[in-house]
Amino acid sequence: MKRYYIALICLLLLVMQGMAMSLLPSKLVYSNLLMTPHWVLLFLLIVAIFFDRDKTYFAVWYGMAFGLLLDIVYTGILGVYMVTYGLVIYVIHGINKTIHSNFIGASLLVILGIILSDTLLYVIYSFVQITSMPWGTYLILRLLPTVAANMIFFIILYPVVKDRVKQWSEVINNA
Repeated sequence: MKRYYIALICLLLLVMQGMAMSLLPSKLVYSNLLMTPHWVLLFLLIVAIFFDRDKTYFAVWYGMAFGLLLDIVYTGILGVYMVTYGLVIYVIHGINKTIHSNFIGASLLVILGIILSDTLLYVIYSFVQITSMPWGTYLILRLLPTVAANMIFFIILYPVVKDRVKQWSEVINNA
């Protein structure tokens, strides 16, 4: 039952992610900075860090499922977010074995996850010629603002869900 809560939270974040830009001041939205909310990814990275064990990959499966939903709802190319989210969560799940699961460690993993996912999305979209933004421009106008905006959301989300996700993990793994 606890795994359904994760899916419901991801669904809620998916809907809220679409409204994220309308919550920002118009001066910031209409500037040259491009910010992409990756709220579902942030939550699933927390799940990968605090819920999954060494041999469980619930976050990866959720990442692929909700990545596909993101593709269907927000993009014109199916599979881009699905593959990106699944791959990034898998990599972070592997790295998590070497880093302590505290706020600093989780923050570093989330920053790495955001950088990997957004850069991979940029590379894929460049390869299929949907974007033609030069690397330096992408780095300054998109990647850094995206990391900063998502880290603000992570700082808000972390204390709210971390303990709950750990409790769900203990309930499922002790059952």
